[in-house]
Amino acid sequence: MDINFLKKLGFSDKNARIYMAILKLGPSSVRTLAEYVDLNRGTTYDALKWLQEQGVVSYYRKDSKQHFVAEDPEHLHHMVTHQRQELEQLDKRLDNIIPELQALHHSGGDRPVAKYFEKKDIVKILEDLLETCEQSEQQEYCIYSTEGMREYLYKDFPTFSDVRVAKGISVRVIAIGKGGELRGLDERRWLESKSKTPTYIIIYPGKTAYVSLDAKEQPIGVVIENPGIYETQKLIFDQLWESLD
Repeated sequence: MDINFLKKLGFSDKNARIYMAILKLGPSSVRTLAEYVDLNRGTTYDALKWLQEQGVVSYYRKDSKQHFVAEDPEHLHHMVTHQRQELEQLDKRLDNIIPELQALHHSGGDRPVAKYFEKKDIVKILEDLLETCEQSEQQEYCIYSTEGMREYLYKDFPTFSDVRVAKGISVRVIAIGKGGELRGLDERRWLESKSKTPTYIIIYPGKTAYVSLDAKEQPIGVVIENPGIYETQKLIFDQLWESLD
């Protein structure tokens, strides 16, 4: 039998080898097992102690010596059950721990965190946008909407605007070039441009997303998570927005 299966249950390589040896040899002394698996007695004893703690091995005394014997392998199910219960408890504890870890992640000495997205993952930017705004007190974001990029951004999420409106999230749009339409909970102002602007910019709570085309004319995106960058981009947007009124 391949001991890799046992290792997936939490057995170390040595523990698995000794467990398999006991199954094969039957009741055995530490010395016999150590010689069979070619390990020293101290290591063998430590492994046997662990196996006993898991309930898969026990021992009895005969002629003042300890003899170790494997329990019915059905006991491996108990190991799995115990591990499952521990994971469920850990999962519940994560609800309290994750906010603390997120606070550390977002602080990070105020260093920007950049996440990159290829064509097939662009839709994840829109999903993150909705989730972030929904969790924020602002529930609003701003975009520089460029004529040449709209078709790429919303292609895999054609119902985005409907979902946004249903969630009560508003948006202010500075449209660069022609096109675009009002869909609800949105305001739009236009900025004239003689050529297509290749980058679509989304400014949402704590983050700024950029979607553009690579050398092969395929959409790529990057989301920068940093409060300082967000606030700067938001300030510039607000000033430009007022000038277009």
